[in-house]
Amino acid sequence: MLNRRHLRVKVLQGLYAYNQSENKEINAHEKLLLQSVDKVFEMYIWMLSLINETIQYAEIDAEERGNKHLPTEADLDPNLRILQNKFIVSLQQNPEYIAALKKYKVDWSFDPEMARSLFYALKEAPEYQAYLENTDGSIRADKDIIKFIFKKIILKSATAEQVFEERFLNWPVDKDTLQAMIAKTFKNFAYEDFNKNKLAELSLDWIEDREFLVTLFQQTIRYDKEYQQLIGDKTQNWEAERIAMMDTLLMKMAICEFMGFPSVPVKVTINEYIEISKEFSTPKSNSFINGILDKVLIELKNNNKIRKSGRGLID
Repeated sequence: MLNRRHLRVKVLQGLYAYNQSENKEINAHEKLLLQSVDKVFEMYIWMLSLINETIQYAEIDAEERGNKHLPTEADLDPNLRILQNKFIVSLQQNPEYIAALKKYKVDWSFDPEMARSLFYALKEAPEYQAYLENTDGSIRADKDIIKFIFKKIILKSATAEQVFEERFLNWPVDKDTLQAMIAKTFKNFAYEDFNKNKLAELSLDWIEDREFLVTLFQQTIRYDKEYQQLIGDKTQNWEAERIAMMDTLLMKMAICEFMGFPSVPVKVTINEYIEISKEFSTPKSNSFINGILDKVLIELKNNNKIRKSGRGLID
């Protein structure tokens, strides 16, 4: 599921796109920002669908084996237990999943070899043979093989990786969230009564998370000049072009949280942006950002421009 760091990264990407674009219509960029969040859920649905496609290929494989010129006894009587896998049957009947497939137009026909290659990799795995021979028909046991397919077959597939990278531009960033959502789905699908099994939610409180996302985006743009002045006063010995754009955006976002988010502790804000800088900016950015933000924070405190309440105390 999305956490606050992931939301901050989404805002960072949105601000970068805004600064690079000739179109400065905030509402248009805000719409793109929200679409980038929805893309995470779309990616999740595509992944669930790929797991299902891989399993359904067992039927095609059985038909091909049965039609061989000299089929063996095993070819004529294949073990198709996987098709009755309770996790998959529950997923196929899930109303939200069915609606999402339609909404996102999920269809793997553009790459018919994908499911084939994944199923053949599965078929060779000892874990799959053990599953076929296992007499435990519980949903818990059925989930184990699905976890194996996801973690050891699909995520290890260079072909699947390439397809998701091409379809979802933020795959490298969103991949961790996707894995967390799939893990949550495994936890949610715990009931023999399929009506009780629910998909993972993209956010535990989307109303609150959406407000955080949009407000951080809007306010960072709205008070850009003010934040730039605060940063500029502390970087007079630096040539402007030597400061990475990502560093500047991260510091502006942090200042926005200092001044405009009463419930977010200052230490949390600083730590979050330092960690994000390690992934999205230069090797020395974290220490640079930390130093500048410390100086900005002192000035804002001295001028009584920070108002924190509840758990969001300054110290």
